[in-house]
Amino acid sequence: MKTTRLNVRMSERRLNKLHSYAVMKDKTVTQIVEDWVDRLPNLLVLSGVETESVKNNADPLRVKE
Repeated sequence: MKTTRLNVRMSERRLNKLHSYAVMKDKTVTQIVEDWVDRLPNLLVLSGVETESVKNNADPLRVKE
């Protein structure tokens, strides 16, 4: 796997919360973020047709019907 970087701007309070959560789960912050990304729905959009339903109506990738 090729290593890439993700830079995120957030408050120090949120970063501390994320670090604390990672420690509580005995994981790295990278593992927490990867787990979250893996839970996102897989979408395949062809010709403006959504092939998998999106539960979150605020999803920016959602195609209007």
